[in-house]
Amino acid sequence: MKLWQYRYRKLIIFTSALFLFFSQAFFYLPEAIALSIEDEKIMGQEFLAQIKKYYEMLDDDNADEFINDLGQYLTTPLEIKSFAYHFYIIKDNTLNAFASPGGHIFLYSGLINSLDSIDELASVICHEIGHVSARHISTRIKQSKMISMATMAGILAGVLIGGEVAGALVTGSVAAGLQAQLRFSREDEYQADQLGFKYMKSAGFDPKGMITVLKKIEREDWFGAGRRPAYLLTHPTGPERMANLDSMLSSYVPEHENKEAGRLRVLFPFFKTTVTARSLDPRDAKKLFTGELEKNPSSYLAHYGMGIVGIETSDYKSAIQHLLIAVEKGPESVPMLTGLAEACIMSGDNIKALSVLEDALKLDKDNKLAMFLSGLSYEKLDQYQNAISFYEKLSSLDLVKDIVYYRLGVCYGRMNSLALAHYNFGVYFLKSGENEKSRFHFQKADNLSGDNGSLKKKIKKAREELF
Repeated sequence: MKLWQYRYRKLIIFTSALFLFFSQAFFYLPEAIALSIEDEKIMGQEFLAQIKKYYEMLDDDNADEFINDLGQYLTTPLEIKSFAYHFYIIKDNTLNAFASPGGHIFLYSGLINSLDSIDELASVICHEIGHVSARHISTRIKQSKMISMATMAGILAGVLIGGEVAGALVTGSVAAGLQAQLRFSREDEYQADQLGFKYMKSAGFDPKGMITVLKKIEREDWFGAGRRPAYLLTHPTGPERMANLDSMLSSYVPEHENKEAGRLRVLFPFFKTTVTARSLDPRDAKKLFTGELEKNPSSYLAHYGMGIVGIETSDYKSAIQHLLIAVEKGPESVPMLTGLAEACIMSGDNIKALSVLEDALKLDKDNKLAMFLSGLSYEKLDQYQNAISFYEKLSSLDLVKDIVYYRLGVCYGRMNSLALAHYNFGVYFLKSGENEKSRFHFQKADNLSGDNGSLKKKIKKAREELF
């Protein structure tokens, strides 16, 4: 099946599912359809679940941690945070980014791969934060209160997805005018630009990135054989918007870059290389990095990229060779060290992996991937108590992956701590949405917990989430 056919089918399925969800959800909203903060939070969670069901997220812990560290840092200037902000990378080579209801912000790998600096990446994120903080999505829904529930649901899905195909699914004799009502207006874009400029300036990044990234996207419009980038379909641009940005930049005076902005700037090249290696077809990624090595054989980033491609294609010998060169030639870097450790684990050398991870944790003692891989290495060496110490620390952190609880269940089971094993399996299946399996394991944990009062309290609290 051709790529465009696959994407078309995927968008049809996704939009149809969203149509059903929103048509049911909006049926129970008041006639005015004015979203409260709580309504928008609920809608955001449901929308996120649908996105994850029908779209592939980029699977890399370091990339996830970077984009969320950057995103949370950029929200620092917000005086009021109506939502807890979360940031995601969709594995899709489309030039697109959007904010959904409830503070969920999505960036496509294709857009990230086109960027040259953290200033450009920060400008996209700050613009989307501006839409969320100004509550443009909720306002658009409220302004469209006279539209029928089902029609608005389908159009909203198309608008938030942003692509030509998604929009085409809801066009017709009525839909064209309604889409215009739900899409961000030029006033919305101007306000989001103003807020984005403010957030970037406060964070210590160069707001000129707002212009350079828009020019890149607009160039894609010119050279894209008549197919507009999805970003431009949902974010109106033009000479007036560029003039407004130029006006804001005319009075901009660069500020001294603070420690956190500096840390993130150093990590950006590794982040982009990771996204490229994980998102492109392995053949295309290998060709890209090989070309860079032909021009500069000492490029540690190209060797790092080749190493990640090796992991993606299960060529662990090649991955280790390239990652060893990257670590030798490049600066101390947690992404390169965890990449090397992952390749060592996959090749069966857990002792070497632990040595490498020790160095990674000296650089960043709270790096989630380094902790998880340390736990995994100890687990494979049958040193379950050491593995548990890493997994338990991870389970106490925010945005931990569900698999941590599964691995805890396995390790406690191997140590014959069956109550704790079943409890962690219960948490894993609860977070995975498999409620029946979760109930089974929580019941087993409760039966086996004896007089362990603290564990019984944890089980009771977790079970309450099932109802």
